[in-house]
Amino acid sequence: MLKRIPKLFKNFYFLTTFLFVFWMIALDSNNVFTRHELSSKLGRLEDEQEYYVEKIQEVKKDHDELFGDRASLEKFAREKYLMKKESEDIFIVEETE
Repeated sequence: MLKRIPKLFKNFYFLTTFLFVFWMIALDSNNVFTRHELSSKLGRLEDEQEYYVEKIQEVKKDHDELFGDRASLEKFAREKYLMKKESEDIFIVEETE
């Protein structure tokens, strides 16, 4: 029966290499499939990080604008929250295509 098995499969180095590669691809906790999932997740998280860094910069800009001088505070309130003085009227103009 052992005569039917090719000589290559009896080789210790071949068997060791084969078992190692099989272990690394399928059985290890850091296998190829897990590494691919983690790489994909890392890419998504880096994209989210860029988005949130941009939003933080926008909020910092709004914060600086809001806590600047009195005129800036008034301008910010009028533009963002449509606030007005008692004697003023607000007209909202929307652009249509």
